[in-house]
Amino acid sequence: MARSIVSTPNAPAAIGPYSQAVKAGNQVFLSGQIGLDPATMQLVEGVEAQAVRVFDNLKAVAEAAGGSFADVVKITIYLTDLGNFGTVNEVMTRYFAEPYPARATVGVRELPRGALVEADLVLVLD
Repeated sequence: MARSIVSTPNAPAAIGPYSQAVKAGNQVFLSGQIGLDPATMQLVEGVEAQAVRVFDNLKAVAEAAGGSFADVVKITIYLTDLGNFGTVNEVMTRYFAEPYPARATVGVRELPRGALVEADLVLVLD
């Protein structure tokens, strides 16, 4: 199966040895995004603002792959403080409608650049 790399200037450039996303057949695997502003590459302040930026960044990559959030089948969210679970849930409902994709939320000790939240996605395109 051929694979192709997905990239867009509308989301932050990779800060390590990875691609923004990889498309394999009708599946698209989006790398984790933190709350970096793609224009400045600076982390936005606060968990709500970071969650919004994370989903905006992921949306840009999904669109560059030819998909949308309607194509998302799995989300993994990483939080440095599980006390922020409710805030991130509320932000997520701004981007997704029922039926929601499958999801896991994981508490982690730390994230790159001191981020409070990170998320990655899997899309299946028709």
